[in-house]
Amino acid sequence: MKGALIVLGVVLLLVLILGGSLMGSRNSLVSEREAINGAWSQVDVVLQRRADLIPNLVETVKGFAKQEQSVIDSVTNARAAMMGARSPKEKIEANDQISSALGRLFVVVENYPNIKSNENFLKLQDDLSGSENRIATERRKYNEVVQKYNTDIELFPNNIAASMFGFKREDAYFKADAASKDAPKVKF
Repeated sequence: MKGALIVLGVVLLLVLILGGSLMGSRNSLVSEREAINGAWSQVDVVLQRRADLIPNLVETVKGFAKQEQSVIDSVTNARAAMMGARSPKEKIEANDQISSALGRLFVVVENYPNIKSNENFLKLQDDLSGSENRIATERRKYNEVVQKYNTDIELFPNNIAASMFGFKREDAYFKADAASKDAPKVKF
């Protein structure tokens, strides 16, 4: 009888230790998932700030470069895609569209010296540059938080808690454009 109580006590102690460890892992994963949501909120704020600058930029360029309507339309459409995006993955894709469209717009602006000297345009360009820097910073932070979460749900014993409590891998990363990985070709 005494031996059975000791075995029961040891088993109960092991169950409590394992259960506590499992709950600790779960709580840690919940905290990390919320950190992802918080980091995404920061990204969303800076993306929205940039999107809010675009209509003024488009109107400024329209006044000078009416014949560049297709480029202006691509910027407007990219902004509309950003405003309609709901999930992080959709917003990341819309962000890539905006970046591409703005790049084309600034190439067009190079052909119009009167736009480049316009005070309103210069202020908008400076504001967009600041927004791009904020976006880069927040994207980096978001990717770091997502990477930590994804790593932790794969590590033992967190992987047990992750599978038991339904924690899934987060795949909404900001990735570098494939073209940005190639060094520019320089002719001598």
